[in-house]
Amino acid sequence: MNFDRQPTHLHNEQIRLVPLQENDFEVLYAVASDPLVWEQHPNKLRYQRDVFQNYFEGALMSEGAFLIRDTNTHEVVGSSRFYDYDEKEHSVLIGYTFIGRKFWGTGHNKALKKLMLDYAFRYVDKVYFHIGAFNIRSQKAIEKIGAIKVDEFEVEYYGEDSKLNFVYLITKP
Repeated sequence: MNFDRQPTHLHNEQIRLVPLQENDFEVLYAVASDPLVWEQHPNKLRYQRDVFQNYFEGALMSEGAFLIRDTNTHEVVGSSRFYDYDEKEHSVLIGYTFIGRKFWGTGHNKALKKLMLDYAFRYVDKVYFHIGAFNIRSQKAIEKIGAIKVDEFEVEYYGEDSKLNFVYLITKP
């Protein structure tokens, strides 16, 4: 069974994941242009249009990125992706996730992670997350759903300098 990094059928009562397309730039940038979204992120300037353009190009090239929409209102919530699928290790990474402030504390992030994890665990035994060393908000959120910190190392984001990240792991139940 092959792991499809960009399935078209992922949704639940709160969110729907839609494979990211080139014409999604403006609606996604409208969410990403808030500096507070990136306040704890390793690249704090991603709210700037040219910096976000680089992130967006990397997302498209990954062939695993999604536009996150609210199931009921169809509003754009943010973006996330599957990447670095390793067939031998039976693992994949979930990351490059950001959520608009309007949706913070609403359960959208938890619904997103559950949806992506449930899908991934049909194909893999381990899901990893790279989270910026100073992104306390994301570290706490991922720990709440059972992830364990297993490593630290420099991650080189597409077209950006490498930054210290913590590696978290969730194993298949």
